[in-house]
Amino acid sequence: MNTAPEEQYTAAPFVPEAVRDIDALREAAAGCRGCPLHRDATQTVFGAGSADARVMLVGEQPGDQEDRKGRPFIGPAGQLLDRALAEAGIDPGEAYVTNAVKHFKFTRAEPRKRRIHKAPGLREMTACGPWLAAELALVEPELIVVLGATAGKALLGSSFRVGEVRGTLLEREIHGHAERLVPTVHPSSVLRADDREGAYEGLVADLKVAARALA
Repeated sequence: MNTAPEEQYTAAPFVPEAVRDIDALREAAAGCRGCPLHRDATQTVFGAGSADARVMLVGEQPGDQEDRKGRPFIGPAGQLLDRALAEAGIDPGEAYVTNAVKHFKFTRAEPRKRRIHKAPGLREMTACGPWLAAELALVEPELIVVLGATAGKALLGSSFRVGEVRGTLLEREIHGHAERLVPTVHPSSVLRADDREGAYEGLVADLKVAARALA
C-alpha cells in the first residue's frame, strides 16, 4: 500500500538570507509558519539579550507566561535561572537567552483549562533549527550553556544525554562553527525535583564550570 510522504517542517523559508542584527531577525521570526506550533501559540518567542553577549543560554521552548508576554525565561524557571547564574558568577543581564523551539507546545485536558507544557518533538526541533543557527551566527558567543535534553538534542544530536555530560566543557562543531558548550539541566527540572535544594546546587555547580570557561 502506498502512503503519502510525511510533510516536511522547516523555518528555512522564513529566515532572511542577509540579516545584520538581532532585532531584524526577531521581527522576521514573528511571521514564522515553519511548523504547526504557530497555530495554537499566542506568538513567536524569540531570544533576548545583548547581541554582544559572551554566553548564550539555550533552553527547550517558551512556557505559558513566555508565550503570553513574548519573552523567554520570564516565568518561575527563568527567575530560578537568573538566581543560579548570579550565584555562579555570571551576570544574567549580560547573557543572551533563547530556546531551541520558538513556539509554546501545549495540551489541555479540557477546553478553557490550564495549558499544560508538552515537550517538542524532533521534527519541531529540526524545523526551528534555522532560527537558532541564525542567532548563533549573529551573537557569536564564546560559550553556549545547554539547558536540558531538548536543547542538547537540537544542538548536539539525538544521542545527547544530559546526565552523561552535564557540568563538562565540550568542544563541538555546531552549524559549521567550532563552539564551546557546557550542558546542564533545565531550571524547570529543579522546580520539579523532590530534593529541590540539591538539584539547585547541582545547577549552580554546572554553571560555575561555565563561569570558569569564560574567565
